[in-house]
Amino acid sequence: MKIDTLNHQAQGIARIGGFVVFVDNVLVDEVVKIKIEEVKKEYARAKLIKILEKSPHRKQPECPYYYLCGGCHLMHAKYQYQLSLKKLLVEDAFRRIGKLNPRINDVIGMEKPFRYRNKTALPVGEDYKNPQIGFYKKMTHDIVDIDYCLIQHEVCDDVIKGMKDLIRKYNIEVYSEKKHQGVLRHIVVRNSFAFNEMMLILVCTKVPEDLENIKKDILNKFPNIKSLYVNLNPKRTNVILGEEDILIWGSNTIKDKIGNLIFEISPKSFFQVNSIQTELLYNQVVKYLRNIDAEVVFDVYSGIGTISMFVAPFCKKVYSIEIVEDAVEDAKKSSKNNGISNIEFICANAEIEIPKLMEKGIIPQVVILDPPRSGCEKALLESLIKQKIPNIIYVSCNPSTLARDSSILCSNGYEIVEVQPVDMFPQTFHVECVVLMSRVDK
Repeated sequence: MKIDTLNHQAQGIARIGGFVVFVDNVLVDEVVKIKIEEVKKEYARAKLIKILEKSPHRKQPECPYYYLCGGCHLMHAKYQYQLSLKKLLVEDAFRRIGKLNPRINDVIGMEKPFRYRNKTALPVGEDYKNPQIGFYKKMTHDIVDIDYCLIQHEVCDDVIKGMKDLIRKYNIEVYSEKKHQGVLRHIVVRNSFAFNEMMLILVCTKVPEDLENIKKDILNKFPNIKSLYVNLNPKRTNVILGEEDILIWGSNTIKDKIGNLIFEISPKSFFQVNSIQTELLYNQVVKYLRNIDAEVVFDVYSGIGTISMFVAPFCKKVYSIEIVEDAVEDAKKSSKNNGISNIEFICANAEIEIPKLMEKGIIPQVVILDPPRSGCEKALLESLIKQKIPNIIYVSCNPSTLARDSSILCSNGYEIVEVQPVDMFPQTFHVECVVLMSRVDK
């Protein structure tokens, strides 16, 4: 089969008599030998058997776990080609889902597209005699046991090795997802590139036995640790973190930096995983904002206030709206630490809060949206449309939901001025976008 194109998950698409077949680890225009493994009503999945005609953009993956692990998807492609593929994925999402054809700039890439992640969640499996720590195989919950990961901070390699040793030493009962038995489920590591600080979170069904000695060993093994938590998650669920965080040792937050701003990060805080590219991403938001010359800005889904603080010097007032209370508290601390006084932090539903603010005569020239992968709530988009917000800057990590939401806005009085993709996640199919939209008065 010849590979026609790639889908939004970087799977190759081949066609047999018009019937779609998805194939992993291939590139556009390659001719490959495949084996059909699963047939559905509208598509099939196939396994790559052999590459008959290789793409000039193909390379040998640097990672020995690449073809097993589900963490990366494009390491078999040269980096510049990865960027061009991601632009095609964004174009396809707007065209296919949004029925739109906006101006899309080239993707802003990384100078060094490895070792960039400041956060990782490592599932733990097998048993205390032979612990496995790594990532899940593609489309499964089977753990690929690893010794290192080339897209994570180097400290994660030490954590993987060190925690395997501790599991064996203290006979820590490893959680079995199938049996819903055991104690240690995940190890979550957050690293500060700017300050060389680490937060280690042991996700457990209950507090592990011999925790005091485990703590002492962890502190000896990882000298840059600043914060050690046990997170309790006793439920039968795919959600990694449970509701209760117990601080075992150290500070309840770590600090990290984007540009000149310093942020406080707690266990459940959302913070972009690629600090280097985040600065470029937020600079793009600032660029659009300065061209509009806005005085009042609403920052919606604002998390720990990173975008709010980045744009604060370029307008008179920012209203930062976020529903997660812990994130709002982190944002307030960071704002105070950075000496920023023109942000009002509001813990509320944005679709309810925005009309309230406007009824008080607080009219924004710009609303910044930075929703989760699922995109914006429909009620929020309807509120923005009803209030006739003049400009919207939409930051998205999911081209599909971005295209869907853009279509709703463009069908109700808005036009897309520009789309700027940024490669926040090299070696994967993920791509972040910043979109500037303006209201068109008819």
